Amino acid sequence: MFNLKGKAAAITGAASGIGKAVAFVFAKQGASVQIIDLNSDAIKATVEEIKASGGMATGYSCDVTDQKLVVETFNKIGKVDILVNSAGISHIGKVDNTSEQDFDKIYNVNVKGVYNCLYAAVPLMKKNKGGVILNVSSVASAVGIPDRFAYSMSKGAVSAMTLSVAKDYLNDNIRCNSVSPGRVHTAFVDGFLKKNYPGREAEMFEKLSKTQPIGRMGKPEEIANLILYLCSEEASFITGTDFPIDGGFLKLNSP
Repeated sequence: MFNLKGKAAAITGAASGIGKAVAFVFAKQGASVQIIDLNSDAIKATVEEIKASGGMATGYSCDVTDQKLVVETFNKIGKVDILVNSAGISHIGKVDNTSEQDFDKIYNVNVKGVYNCLYAAVPLMKKNKGGVILNVSSVASAVGIPDRFAYSMSKGAVSAMTLSVAKDYLNDNIRCNSVSPGRVHTAFVDGFLKKNYPGREAEMFEKLSKTQPIGRMGKPEEIANLILYLCSEEASFITGTDFPIDGGFLKLNSP
């Protein structure tokens, strides 16, 4: 099950966090993985790790906010059976303390970046008579989270784009879904705690972990495993759907 042999998978943000976990899981299942990221050193290291474990990987340094560069990158890749839009950034703030500069930065990466990759990949999938798209959204798109105004806006847009693409390309054999993680333990979380709570990292980590009813943060590999399923033939009847993976955050938190 979940065999991806012969599939070319383009993954953005694939040199760290959830995207990197997706790249490793896909490579393990036989996909030729295209690592798309901004960090050249991290790209090289990720490609080498995947190859050392017996997988197939190629790296591309690409700023997803630059449409011309994105199109050029996808045209170099050529064949895209699977696209995973995982590249994204976060932001802490309410509407009245979110600067225009910060708002634009979130929009350009989390919204325009996804659009640019869809814009570049969909024609390749149509040419290939089909494909699968998976967008990484967030529980923030479905529920109010304190101090996440711009981030929530961006993930709401990702959810809307998912539905539009799923509807528009039904006749082209292109499926499009999204996943909405709760808090996931990545290097971003560690960096955030170190910057904002120096000396209290362990205390705040425990506090954030307990916001998930299950009592802990998710692991990148757990998100990647769900993404693997949704991008495999076993999920061929699923499109236009968001899948929360949040330790019960949306449904089990007390009112």
